[in-house]
Amino acid sequence: MPQSNPRKLFYYLLIVVSLTMSLARIASVESRTVGPKKQRTPFLSANDRSRWCTIRALVDEGVYQIDSMARGHDPNWKTIDLVRHRGADGKQHYYSSKPPLLPTLLAGEYWLVKKITGTSLADSPFYIGRIMLVVTNVVPLLLYFVLLAALIEQQGRTDFGRIYVMSVATFATLLTTFSVTINNHLVAAVSVLFATTAAIRIWYHDEKRLRFFVLAGLAAGFATANELPALSFLVLLGAGLFWKAPAQTLAGYGPGVLLVATAFFGTNYAAHRDLRPPYSHRHDGPVLMMADSNLSDWIAAPGLPAGVRQEFLNAGHPLSDAAGLEERSDGRGWKLVDPMQERQYALLDKGSQTEIRFWDNWYEYDGSYWTETSRQGVDRGENSKWNYAFHVLLGHHGVFSLTPVWILTLVGLVMVVSEREKGMPALATLTLILTFVCLVFYIGLRPLADRNYGGVNCGFRWMIWLTPLWVMGMIPILDRIARYRSWRIVAFILMGCSVFSSVYPGSNPWSHPWLYQYWKLLGWIGYS
Repeated sequence: MPQSNPRKLFYYLLIVVSLTMSLARIASVESRTVGPKKQRTPFLSANDRSRWCTIRALVDEGVYQIDSMARGHDPNWKTIDLVRHRGADGKQHYYSSKPPLLPTLLAGEYWLVKKITGTSLADSPFYIGRIMLVVTNVVPLLLYFVLLAALIEQQGRTDFGRIYVMSVATFATLLTTFSVTINNHLVAAVSVLFATTAAIRIWYHDEKRLRFFVLAGLAAGFATANELPALSFLVLLGAGLFWKAPAQTLAGYGPGVLLVATAFFGTNYAAHRDLRPPYSHRHDGPVLMMADSNLSDWIAAPGLPAGVRQEFLNAGHPLSDAAGLEERSDGRGWKLVDPMQERQYALLDKGSQTEIRFWDNWYEYDGSYWTETSRQGVDRGENSKWNYAFHVLLGHHGVFSLTPVWILTLVGLVMVVSEREKGMPALATLTLILTFVCLVFYIGLRPLADRNYGGVNCGFRWMIWLTPLWVMGMIPILDRIARYRSWRIVAFILMGCSVFSSVYPGSNPWSHPWLYQYWKLLGWIGYS
């Protein structure tokens, strides 16, 4: 009788221990809300509460609007991650600022759990919430680990390299840290691994069956639906597969991507009556008209000038008698508000004329956290792009300072691309390009307000979706150093530091990393 591969037994052990730890954390997950009663909830931050609000609203109320929760008196459901705009009924409503596809899918899960258990999120948030966290996070993590173990076993050449990489995957990345909360990062990373696994079969094993192309398209599309920069992954992967097998790519990969795109934009339209997701509604809308009067005259007048009302009427947007001017909540100017119609317009002073724009800043409303005067701490944004680049890479939210095992990945990828080590050069090249593109996007192309390290969280979360590619990228260097005791010791030290960063915020990934908190204690950084 053939004996079991001892390495695989060790993989199973790592997977069981890692998932059990995630289950234990989910079983004890709770957050104390701010309020007179200091109630406890299984929702850890405004980020995940925003999605939970949509999930509950869809199933319990049949709408995407979260008015009753987001701005109500129950602190269990209060969130700052919301937007406000006019709905299909002509009234202003609050909505989650998160793309609605993932919450819509999770609403289906909640509906099923509600039917089986006979209780709801409102009545039993811990009971329902923890069941859904297990199904949504732990089950995909199990599939993720199993797929990754198979790839590591295939690509690795030494026991040390294989076991080390699997240990990193199960304990030394921030991916498992997010297993206790509803989030898009874990979902995107699992999707990337599914797409990569299918692509490897196609690219390196000459697999031409259509189902692998469909899987790659669905998974790459879903990764993009959850992480916008993963669009680069979707495009580059599609281009590579088209070069390898154009007919199958068009017949399988393309429809898979199209199906996810249809679901993404379809749910967005169902929620907001707009194809653009909420985060693209941060500025004034298109110009409605130019009024032949000075804005300062409007402000000085006791009411709106009669000519202004006539101009609105001529433009097909008649104003009610209650319409009037209000100073914008961010202090950047004025707006015209018609409370009877629940409409508002942005006003810009153009000298002798006043530019009137449709209102399209969904993040600007009374009580919004996201105005320049309301944001706090890191959410104010880092003024210097150089400082931001340092802290993203080597500083308090650093990719390499918090998870230094990624240094091994960088070396391994370069070795494979330069053909100094055997491996999968196409995948290594893809990983290097994606890493560079994401860093340029987040460091060089984002405005001040978005240079906030992902807000209050345990690391630079916007690149967590690359985790499976980075894990696989370190295999070649680890196989190379397996014979050298001194380099193995260095690798163990790097892993130990990475595990520490992963475990430190284990009870709540929506908290600053240990480096940030330590440096702030020393007075090296300060965000007020």
